[in-house]
Amino acid sequence: MLLPHKEKSGAFMSSLRAAVLLAVCASCLRLPGRPDVSSELWGFTGPWDAKSDSSAVRNSPRLNRIVTGWIAFDTLSLMPVELYPDSLAASPSMRGRAMALITSYNGSRFHPEIIKGLGLSPVARSLAAAALGALIEKGGYAGVVIDFEGMTPRDLDALLVVTREFADTVRAHGAAMVAIAVPAGDTAAYPGALLLAKADVIMPMLYDQHWSASPAGPISSPEWVRRNLGARVAEVGAKRIVAAFPLYGYRWRRNAAAEVIGFSDAVRLTSMTNTLLTRDIPSATLHATSPEGWEVWVTDAALLRILMSDARHLGVSTFALWRLGLEDPAIWETAPR
Repeated sequence: MLLPHKEKSGAFMSSLRAAVLLAVCASCLRLPGRPDVSSELWGFTGPWDAKSDSSAVRNSPRLNRIVTGWIAFDTLSLMPVELYPDSLAASPSMRGRAMALITSYNGSRFHPEIIKGLGLSPVARSLAAAALGALIEKGGYAGVVIDFEGMTPRDLDALLVVTREFADTVRAHGAAMVAIAVPAGDTAAYPGALLLAKADVIMPMLYDQHWSASPAGPISSPEWVRRNLGARVAEVGAKRIVAAFPLYGYRWRRNAAAEVIGFSDAVRLTSMTNTLLTRDIPSATLHATSPEGWEVWVTDAALLRILMSDARHLGVSTFALWRLGLEDPAIWETAPR
């Protein structure tokens, strides 16, 4: 997001003060060194954002798997549809690493009724699975991430039967890796052990501790992540977990809806408005509050290193980043090649 430039007479001194504060705060944090070379790193693209594809290409050597395809479902026919063209998956450099996201998100929200409908109808489920397999084979995807959010414990039977049939089908069409994204703390609607009967790994989404419709606050504080990831590790073991971390933040606004903001845009916004971007020590998260009525919380490389280090202490060594194009460029300085 590019904002109009505003000249401020004290902008230079304010920027200098912000830089000093950030440096001092960073020195107080537990900043681990270079990640363990045994770590595996996945990245999600946002195909609607050119910066996302650019980041995926530029940082491809550091990513073991890249989610480039987006497959959703028509809300009437329940059949799978490609949401965006995927030009990255066909690149020779992506061979064996490109994955597709299979999601119930379409329009502006998740549609749990799609999964419930497929769960109730063997015929509709079989047709959808066959069409899904064809899309996976056409795209040459080596794996998938299944993302069916908004389900409740009452929907568990539908979630399991749909996951089972889709997993079997995509494997038959070349997708060797099947991951299923799960809310960080909801083990009732998304029980890891049952989902792993067909999925290879679960992917706890360790973000949106505070989200666009909540009061402002950190996206992924280390304490919150440790607690939720620790519960998932106790549930299924560390080796079958991919820990998904955020690269983004939110700008909450007084008289408008909150919006997603990337690291570079957060730095640009605070610099242009002469607002200090400082680190909230309890959550290790960069934070800014403006007299104009907005508040920003955003992820940076220092926070991400802490989250990954804490995950490693729990035994987790595979990480996914949501999403490329929004990141602090410094995260790549210590990412394994």
